[in-house]
Amino acid sequence: MTDYRPGVREAHLLRKKDNPLFPPASRDVSNEALAGARLDDGQDLDRFMQSFQTLVQRAVALPPNAPSETVLEIKEQLDHSYQMACALPGDQSHIKQAIGKLLVVIMNAVRAGIGEDAYAARQLEEEVLAREAHFALQELPLVAALTHADSPIAEDELVPSLLSEEDARLERTLALFDAEQLDLLCRDARQWLQRADPERELDDAWRRLALIQAHYQRVRIQSDVN
Repeated sequence: MTDYRPGVREAHLLRKKDNPLFPPASRDVSNEALAGARLDDGQDLDRFMQSFQTLVQRAVALPPNAPSETVLEIKEQLDHSYQMACALPGDQSHIKQAIGKLLVVIMNAVRAGIGEDAYAARQLEEEVLAREAHFALQELPLVAALTHADSPIAEDELVPSLLSEEDARLERTLALFDAEQLDLLCRDARQWLQRADPERELDDAWRRLALIQAHYQRVRIQSDVN
């Protein structure tokens, strides 16, 4: 049996609940607030299912000679649908599998359209790899929340949210940020911790700050090499 996965709003309230990394007022999360967030997430699910059914019908009915603009539009909508599905409550694996199968059909149609163009074929394969990496990243609840069109994570909650992640997930989540953003994030996180925990009692949070800083150094070195 698959464990229940909350939607992004409920998940963020649970992230803050009784979490010393957040201000006292934020970490005092009531059952009513959780119920409201779960309701909002459920409404997102209802809206998504309605629009997704329409998208599936369009994709299935796509004729072999469909204009490339139509094919690319449906492909982009399928990509976006996968990202949205990762933010929804419950087990959406069947939706994601359906999206994957439809994308295979769409990509085969695109391949057929490029013929013997080796450069276009290479670009297409790079796109497939980038999509796989993007989808894998979206499976992380924090990433799904941060990239959501109506993200529940306020700007001043980014640092404590990241410092609340377990190390392995934090490492993967940092792929969202480029070198300039990581530089700013390192400074913000360090200043935030110095204010919030001057006695350095939050060992896990300080360790994760060091992890963020090490990741930034690797990204900066790689950027200099390139």
